[in-house]
Amino acid sequence: MRGFYTLTAVVIIASLCGGCYLSQSIQGQLKLMSKRQPIDRVLADPHTSAAMRSQLSAVTEIRDFAWRELRLPNNGSYRSYADVGRPYVVWNVFAAPEFSLQPRQWCYPVVGCVAYRGYFSERRARDFAQTLRLRGMDVSVGGVAAYSTLGHFNDPVLNTMLGWSDVQLASIIFHELTHQLLYIPGDAPFNEALASTVEEEGVRRWLKSQGREKDLQEYALQKNHYDQVAALLIDTRHRLLGIYNNVEDAATIRAKKTEVFAALQVSYERLKADWGGRAPLDYLFRAQINNADLISVETYRSCVPDFERELAAAGGDLGVFYARVRQLAKLTPDARDALLECRRMRVSP
Repeated sequence: MRGFYTLTAVVIIASLCGGCYLSQSIQGQLKLMSKRQPIDRVLADPHTSAAMRSQLSAVTEIRDFAWRELRLPNNGSYRSYADVGRPYVVWNVFAAPEFSLQPRQWCYPVVGCVAYRGYFSERRARDFAQTLRLRGMDVSVGGVAAYSTLGHFNDPVLNTMLGWSDVQLASIIFHELTHQLLYIPGDAPFNEALASTVEEEGVRRWLKSQGREKDLQEYALQKNHYDQVAALLIDTRHRLLGIYNNVEDAATIRAKKTEVFAALQVSYERLKADWGGRAPLDYLFRAQINNADLISVETYRSCVPDFERELAAAGGDLGVFYARVRQLAKLTPDARDALLECRRMRVSP
């Protein structure tokens, strides 16, 4: 019944909005839901390919592990499959002023204010990004393979997620289910850091439960590489803050900004060469990286160490960890910020 009332509400909103942004979002969500099929039915279909059968079987095992061992919601999410007929389900647009790392924010019902705007159409996302560029903003557009509706609907496994390894499937399922467990409207760094922490701990436990020591070592190596690249990006952010906070003419600031991003590119290429020509977040460096790219990464990674410390303080007990995090979530934003080291270190112009 909860899903029915939510669906009814968003349909009514869509009818009032006409051609607005919210309308395209609702239409995209409704179209996605109409494509869902129970995974059991897909597995029973003789026309299902062996590769898809293998991956969806893995999803079923991962989904069961999530609620049994990680205490994540045991509901209908990721127990159905949908083919959206495109490589990404949505495209997110991030934006920031040319000389600031304060993100442009958009506010929505339920989720609150976030530092991105999502589109079910790549063309619409890129058109919107171009309007922001014409206003002089730094903009980043990225495809997203999955997202959570925070438990309001039963989220399906998507064709955008297949073709991945089972480790990647486990990562995204654990991450998105964590958003259903706990979500603070308007606090994306908190929500994403929590989900990333549970995702990573969950994958480690899942691999250990299967005795996959070699895969566990590879996962640890890839996480180390990811953390090194993220650290480069966060360090670049701090360097830029120093430049943007200085009172100088625009030409001088722009020149210094170019130098900092050039140095970032060199450092990244050096790491990539050390790792045999492969590195995480490579898509960010294929075009000219800018302020908006730093925001998108910081949103996911800046507060992860805080949650890792909370998990350690809980002795690795996820039930205790979730209780500690829920207490943090009950605090006022200022009180919560005072307890999180990542927030105390954050100073934006």
